[in-house]
Amino acid sequence: MIRASDVKTKDEGFDFSDTITLDEMQRHRRRMAMVSDGGIAFLLDLAETVRLRDGDGIVLDDGRLLKVRAKDEPLYVVRGQNAAHLLTLAWHLSNRHQAAQIVSDHILIRREPVVKAMLEGLHASVVEIDGPFDPEGGAYGGAHNAHHESHPDENEHSHAAGGHGHGLDG
Repeated sequence: MIRASDVKTKDEGFDFSDTITLDEMQRHRRRMAMVSDGGIAFLLDLAETVRLRDGDGIVLDDGRLLKVRAKDEPLYVVRGQNAAHLLTLAWHLSNRHQAAQIVSDHILIRREPVVKAMLEGLHASVVEIDGPFDPEGGAYGGAHNAHHESHPDENEHSHAAGGHGHGLDG
């Protein structure tokens, strides 16, 4: 089987042999059997987990290069009434461990009805779209866990002192 053990960033500019269209979760990998849009089967076999970005190149061991394309996903566009309100909304999303793509005047998140209701309760504008999703990588080395953590009931996840574990000692 063809292997791929290197990734080139989209800023490097190169010629591609094919494309591979992946959603955000599929673009955060280290080792996985994959098939390009044109049918090239290969094993992604990287030294460490990498977040593949739209436009990056996956280098196959036979020299061909596959262009990564971000697949459209069901998302919400979240807008605040002003910049301060948008920051407040971002805080509430982060408090729920919600993966988010931060843009200058809005936030993109995966569709989740409970989160939508919370945001609307906070007077946010929430619009459904289908588009590519490239959330922030996180505070610890840019990695984002491959599983999605949601908290439909806040009682299931206590934020009381000492119960959260995101401090320096946790």
